[in-house]
Amino acid sequence: MAITEASSANSGHTLEDWRPEDPQFWASQGRAIATRNLWISIPNLLLAFSVWMVWSVVVAKLPAIGFAYSTDQLFWLAALPGLSGATLRIFYSFMIPIFGGRLWTTLSTASLLLPALGIGFAVQNPDTSYVWFLVLALMCGFGGGNFASSMANIAYFYPKKTKGNALALNAGLGNAGVSVMQFVVPMVITAGVFGAIGGEPQQLSDGGQLFLQNAGFVWVPFIALSALAAWFGMNDIASARASFKEQSVIFTRRHNWIMCVLYTGTFGSFIGYAAGFPLLMKTQFPDVNVLSYAFLGPLVGALSRAATGWISDKFGGGRVTFWTFVGMIVAVWGVLQFLPSEANAAGNFWGFFACFMALFFLTGVGNASTFQMIPSIMRQEVPRLNPQLDDAAKLKQSELESSAIIAFTSAIAAYGAFFIPKFYGTSISLTGAPNGALWGFMAFYAVCVVVTWAFYSRKNAPVSC
Repeated sequence: MAITEASSANSGHTLEDWRPEDPQFWASQGRAIATRNLWISIPNLLLAFSVWMVWSVVVAKLPAIGFAYSTDQLFWLAALPGLSGATLRIFYSFMIPIFGGRLWTTLSTASLLLPALGIGFAVQNPDTSYVWFLVLALMCGFGGGNFASSMANIAYFYPKKTKGNALALNAGLGNAGVSVMQFVVPMVITAGVFGAIGGEPQQLSDGGQLFLQNAGFVWVPFIALSALAAWFGMNDIASARASFKEQSVIFTRRHNWIMCVLYTGTFGSFIGYAAGFPLLMKTQFPDVNVLSYAFLGPLVGALSRAATGWISDKFGGGRVTFWTFVGMIVAVWGVLQFLPSEANAAGNFWGFFACFMALFFLTGVGNASTFQMIPSIMRQEVPRLNPQLDDAAKLKQSELESSAIIAFTSAIAAYGAFFIPKFYGTSISLTGAPNGALWGFMAFYAVCVVVTWAFYSRKNAPVSC
């Protein structure tokens, strides 16, 4: 009888009865509904990452089509989508409980049409100003903002025992949008994919030609289809509704701020390295065709995130995060050994590339483990902080706070997409090499090792997870 009533309550787009922690409910209908929402969410998030990071490839090609900008100007263009994307995530973090997952996913995906079309038209006009390119770079941040709301939305659909894996799949396969973009765009800009409606090619000094507008136009039909799929196929959860005031309690939770630091170390590194990787390779190894290899780093990071969520579910996110940061320190040290230097002017590209692949892999593992930690932490913290609540209320409050913290930490961490490319550019401008930035990253990872051990992974830690 209860299952029949639940089915009736969940017959529309809004789920009035949602109990994923109830095994009978989960087996009878919850799993199927959650899975459908997850697999519609993933391509929407993949496209968001593609548009967010497409600027990293466009920037690398601007000089070739006649836009003569300095190295520092190019790194600014590469960094700005990270700045706007991270800032938008702060606002997007709280949108799901206010607007509902279905409506917000539709609107946020449709907004990607603006930068996609804008890029396509701007690169065809040789009179496009640097200021307009700055505006387009900022608009690409719409894609960055989507991650916060997407992860908050999916967090509501799954029970604790599978939440880590579900979040890893959504984020990992969504993150794959970076590598998909870096693989697809170098191909589509070499041909008139859209015929006469796509515009004329840009002529290169060596007699070749590029259709750089396709870097934006190629995403337009997929964005439109994914937005429609979200509107017609996704659900809102009635019990997930909450005002900003109700969600803002996370700003009083110290573990919210601690996890902001740790997730900046993992996801901030992933997205920052992805944004700066093509341009870093081009400046350090100018004889290498960087766009043939750039997509592999984000691909490795995205797949490792999607594939390793279960490890944290089994062994504990705190332990996995601790060892991940240790590995990242070693990987960055390895990168430094293979950069061009006084002793080896040419450097060693393949050693550099291998260490970066290890670094991308580890960021993916850490992305999954840190997000697995958050629900576990709040399941322990909410009962301690709110002992007056009954069991059902404690569960609802921990879900609300976990979802908001997941979204907010992703917002803070996304600033890595701005700071890492900008630190590269600043280090190169001041010293002629990116080494100073890389030493700084190593120092930050050492801080993350200490923080993870002190709060979460050591014996008798305040919150063991």
